[in-house]
Amino acid sequence: MRSLVATGDGGLSIVEGPGPTATPLETVVAPLLSGVCGTDLELIDATIDPAYVRYPLTLGHEWVGELLEDVRGIGVAGERVVVEGIVPCEECVECRRGDTNRCVTYDEIGFTRPGSIAEMISVPTRLIHRIDATVELDDAVLVEPMAVVWRALNRIALRPGLRVAVVGDGTVALLAAYMVRLFDPSSVVVVGRRAAQRTLAMRAGADDFVVVPPKVDFDLVIEAAGNADAVRTAIDLTARGGELILLGLAAHGTTVEVAPDDLVNNDLIVQGSFSYTRRSWSEVVQRVNSADLRPSFLITHRFTMDEWPSAIESLRGGVAEEEPRGKVVITIERQRRPEAN
Repeated sequence: MRSLVATGDGGLSIVEGPGPTATPLETVVAPLLSGVCGTDLELIDATIDPAYVRYPLTLGHEWVGELLEDVRGIGVAGERVVVEGIVPCEECVECRRGDTNRCVTYDEIGFTRPGSIAEMISVPTRLIHRIDATVELDDAVLVEPMAVVWRALNRIALRPGLRVAVVGDGTVALLAAYMVRLFDPSSVVVVGRRAAQRTLAMRAGADDFVVVPPKVDFDLVIEAAGNADAVRTAIDLTARGGELILLGLAAHGTTVEVAPDDLVNNDLIVQGSFSYTRRSWSEVVQRVNSADLRPSFLITHRFTMDEWPSAIESLRGGVAEEEPRGKVVITIERQRRPEAN
């Protein structure tokens, strides 16, 4: 079996080895399409908090695959599935109250256990969700980042008519602009870095795209760029009495200078949001299966497993300045092996 493995010292390569062995509570699934993102770059560069990763690591935490065998209660061989990446114990106090993203025993596919950029992967059967046959792979592969956004949006009491700003122009930011539309805001403005992202932002449902932060206050600001400058911009854009969601994952150790009295005097609600819960994942799958969410327009770059260097280069900014870059995906095809004599 081939897989794309990060070594923890900047190394990344295709590795051949034995296929996974499933325990009685696991199922082997064949990944078909896997997204890669800025977090994967941090995993490659080993800038993620070491408490959340184990090397050597097969990359891939955004993916869709197919069942290799019939699985009772889920589907039959050949059906498409997505799999929750966070593996909750379901016994700790956090899991029992539904906050599975904060399980006291952190375990996640593509972080602490092998990821999806591989010809096969063994996953907990209880975390598998069937995708309807009418759903395109390009829509299903975005379930994971959509679940991250969905959990953040549903953690606060959104009301119709909000003026919304999204800081960032990567996939999560564009998904935030796309999904916040389900809550009937009065306007959505995306504050990005590259003018080339305007087309994607407008397709996502933004009313405007700017590279210079406007001198306007917003009721809800979603920071989804994951760097110090973006956080500072997001704070400055939040209206008095407004709400700020920190959704971007900055490199471990990043700091931002904030005046606490500004937060107090402006009566701000500042909320971080980590990953997704089992509930948010299930709700996104339901909306994907019912055609409420169709984000495939965000996929702009597609590569094979053997073309992984080009995929990573695209993530690192190796695209023309005038070229939009949305989601980068890697197609995974199982290679036929000669039969043993």
